[in-house]
Amino acid sequence: MTGSASEAGQGGTAPHPVLAHRYARAEEREGFVRALFDATAPHYDRIDRIFSLGTGPGYRRRALREAGLRPGMRVLDVAVGTGLVARQAVTITGDPALVTGLDPSEGMLAEARKSLPGVTLIQGRAERIPLPDASVDFLSMGYALRHVADLGAAFAEYRRVLRPGGTVLLLEIGRPESRLAHLIERFYMGAAIPALCWIAAPRHRSGELMKYYWETIEACVPAGTILGALSDAGFTAPSCATELEVFRAYTARA
Repeated sequence: MTGSASEAGQGGTAPHPVLAHRYARAEEREGFVRALFDATAPHYDRIDRIFSLGTGPGYRRRALREAGLRPGMRVLDVAVGTGLVARQAVTITGDPALVTGLDPSEGMLAEARKSLPGVTLIQGRAERIPLPDASVDFLSMGYALRHVADLGAAFAEYRRVLRPGGTVLLLEIGRPESRLAHLIERFYMGAAIPALCWIAAPRHRSGELMKYYWETIEACVPAGTILGALSDAGFTAPSCATELEVFRAYTARA
């Protein structure tokens, strides 16, 4: 069956409070985010190369493997975007037909179709996934958890579509605890990267996207809240591996 756990209100925890200078009410977040990603989709891969200094593909591939992704597994990549995580999943599984990508942005899906032949791409939201129960072995989400409306509803759906014993991997960027690392991250992500994006694409919203990206990182709930929401949704052994105080890989078992 294709369930609707998102409608049950599993916890009601938003990943960050309303950003009033971006949208006035929580229910306006989805429309704002979708429009922003639609507008920046043609430039998103270039933004990623600027932001990650070219290290993104290798890190994503390594994170997927360390979380347990293996050839032959069926994968759902939530918030697939232009396909940055899904491409690495295809490399590991060995078959694009085993990978499905989900995203609410039609602009992002249009870009993903160009580089993901054979991958099934579906327009939809994390809180209401149009897939049957227990239909995937591995679920990934790359740097988009801050854009969902309700962590509990999303995680309940993740557990529903995963087979028993399946794995969820959430890649995120978090706010460092040390003052120096936070100052460096704030300058790099809050000022330097948006400025570079505005220079590279002055007539587009790429700089605004990266500014918003940083604002959501700054306002995001702590790792403990995310791990607690995974547990509340029925996942076991939730954990968070952190690199350079910034890059976080949350994993758990269904």
